[in-house]
Amino acid sequence: MLKVGLTGGLACGKTFVGEELARLGCLLIQADELGHAVIEPTGEAYQSVVREFGPSILTPDAHIDRAALAAQVFADPARLARLNSLVHPPVLRREEALIAAYAAAHPDGIAVVEAAILIEAGTSKRFDRLIVVACAEEQQLERAMRRPGAVEADVLARLRRQMPLEQKRKFADFVINTNGEKEDTLRQTRAVYEALRRFES
Repeated sequence: MLKVGLTGGLACGKTFVGEELARLGCLLIQADELGHAVIEPTGEAYQSVVREFGPSILTPDAHIDRAALAAQVFADPARLARLNSLVHPPVLRREEALIAAYAAAHPDGIAVVEAAILIEAGTSKRFDRLIVVACAEEQQLERAMRRPGAVEADVLARLRRQMPLEQKRKFADFVINTNGEKEDTLRQTRAVYEALRRFES
């Protein structure tokens, strides 16, 4: 079975590409969803995150308010690193369990893990192939600003904190450029899928 990492910059279209790969037959694992799951009250990281960041991050029904948590770590790299150290290990364990189960059932399958910071976190070497989704920074900003509650200063700060896309490209086996129309992105994604199939076989 082939393990593929899918990454890119903020609002570049990773999810759009991932969903097309899933439609083509890949297993798609979205690290963000797993990250949300592990900080649910029954999740593996819940207790440690509440201990570290305090009861002020809790909603009245004892769920972690992700916006309140983000506010604590947004401008503090040390606090963000601490949060990542609590959340990333259980996320990786869940990813590996899903991949192992899929590999057992589909030994000739392709598992795709979509995550924003695969390269930055040093986990990209876990994968047989790496796809980077990229577009112009102006488009990143424009697309990110369409999201509910987006604030330009916050979006710009996130863009500045991320590894530049030109640097990410150096790690890529495949680059999907999403500057154009959606159909062009789909065409590139299908071509990458066919290349992965050839490699896998």
